[in-house]
Amino acid sequence: MGQARLWWWMMESAFLAVKFGEGLGYGAYVGTGTEEQRRRWGAVHAAVGLTGGQQGLLGGFTRRMHVLTVSGVWCGDCVEQVPMLDHIEQASGGKVVHRLVDRDLHKDLSGRLRVCGGDRVPVVVVMSEDFDFCALLGDRSLSRYRAKAERELGAACATGLVVPAGEELAATLADWVDEMERVQLMLRLSPRYRKKYGD
Repeated sequence: MGQARLWWWMMESAFLAVKFGEGLGYGAYVGTGTEEQRRRWGAVHAAVGLTGGQQGLLGGFTRRMHVLTVSGVWCGDCVEQVPMLDHIEQASGGKVVHRLVDRDLHKDLSGRLRVCGGDRVPVVVVMSEDFDFCALLGDRSLSRYRAKAERELGAACATGLVVPAGEELAATLADWVDEMERVQLMLRLSPRYRKKYGD
């Protein structure tokens, strides 16, 4: 089987449904970490706040979306972004269902989701209610990459698009909300899904 065919086989609905079923909810997943790791995740979770507009948007979703995050409880990028997905799930009224799997314990999935040639985390797979593949996101949102570029590349990365450090958390959260909205609209506007669900 060719590499491309193998990748698509790994993204088949039946496989994704099994991996989603093996995932943990946010609290249970964070609970697998050390005391210090749980403290770090909790601090970011407490610092994140959806705006009223974002809450209204997420609460208005009508299509169920399954969101599966390949993560590492030890990973700084996960600590600083994945709590945002928990807030998104909570605000969605059950339309975003989020589960997490450990990258190293689920190599049958993570091995096919390498980013830039590496085993990076977090990597997020967004699926329909039927576990059809819709989107692959990771390992950092655009705002997070812009802030990182400013810190690490400085003047060599004078794009004019850098997010000020104090706004990075809110901008990153907005990126994740936008991605969830994009997939929700994809599902709402899909002729196949509209026919299937009569809307």
